[in-house]
Amino acid sequence: MTPPGNPIAAVTHPDPYPYYREMVATRPLHRDRDLGLWVAASAEAVTAVLTSPLVRVRPPAEPVPASLRGSPLAEIFGRLVRMTDGPAHGPLKQVVAGALATLDGESVRARAVGWARTLVERIDAKSPAGVDELARSLSAHAIASLLAVPDAAVGPVERSVRQYVTAVAPGADAARLERGKVAAGHLVETVRAAVAGARAGLPVALGREAERAGIADPAAVVANAIGFMTQAYEATAGLIGNSLRALAARPGLRASVAANPAQLEAVIREVLRHDAPVQNTRRFLAADGVIGGQPMAAGDTVLVVLAAANHDTAANPRPERFDEARASRRTFTFGVGPHACPGETLAVSIARAGVESLLAHGLDLDALPARPGYQPSGNVRIPLFASAPGEG
Repeated sequence: MTPPGNPIAAVTHPDPYPYYREMVATRPLHRDRDLGLWVAASAEAVTAVLTSPLVRVRPPAEPVPASLRGSPLAEIFGRLVRMTDGPAHGPLKQVVAGALATLDGESVRARAVGWARTLVERIDAKSPAGVDELARSLSAHAIASLLAVPDAAVGPVERSVRQYVTAVAPGADAARLERGKVAAGHLVETVRAAVAGARAGLPVALGREAERAGIADPAAVVANAIGFMTQAYEATAGLIGNSLRALAARPGLRASVAANPAQLEAVIREVLRHDAPVQNTRRFLAADGVIGGQPMAAGDTVLVVLAAANHDTAANPRPERFDEARASRRTFTFGVGPHACPGETLAVSIARAGVESLLAHGLDLDALPARPGYQPSGNVRIPLFASAPGEG
């Protein structure tokens, strides 16, 4: 198989992992002149970049993309802890992490199972297109419910999340941006009302953590509540799809999970390492300095290849091997350092619910294409079973 041409093309390559392992071994932190950016691939280099005080999550001169400014999209984007640096980041991170820590994985899974069962009855969940739809939409349904959005409003919220995610993606055209602006306004209005009216659960935890952190900006709380949905949307779709692929490719593992359903969580956690849904992220140099032994300049961009670090032998011996019982697993998919994502338990619980529900509904894993297509993306690896090469 021809290897990917570069680490961005690798995201949607049928098997990028030999390429990643070669990059870790031969050029763990290097300048890619064709892409015009630095590439961090090894566990050591990825950690060095993500923990460096020199880097920012957005270009310092453009904290909010110019295309979003002056719209409800910017009202959400600019307040997300994921996109915030400086003094505001610590308190917001405390709010988000503290609220998520109140969630119990089994309770989240139970809520997600309920929505998964509803969705599989609405769509043809035994078909490739139905699998793609459930994988894409389940997380927003489940998280909206956790945010106390009324059941009748959950479907419209999911559609708005989809339009928001499409609008903030790099290269979104004018039509997608306009739909995203409308969707963002709908999300703000709906989630603000749900959070204000909640008497228990995640919204109350958000309010309590905001009070503890001294944040008196209700719009920031609402934006980060919305962020739970928008940031999980594609990542969880990829996690569900890649977990189905792992089971489909390993009949023995599938039989083991059928005999012991609780084992599915361990499988999903190994999928997070072995076939990560989030393959990379970016960081931007705010000042000249040295990272990982390499001198870099203010304005430089670093592509941080999380999926390659997952396949570094220094972090995970025999990384090519899928091992759901892997001891001392190191997974970089959720990042490290101050911007590490605290949503792993949420993602795993929802993904487990999605996979369980599809299998319980009678999905034949052998009928899924062995080589699916992938959603066009430079960051997220989402299999599309309905658009496999040479099929439909």
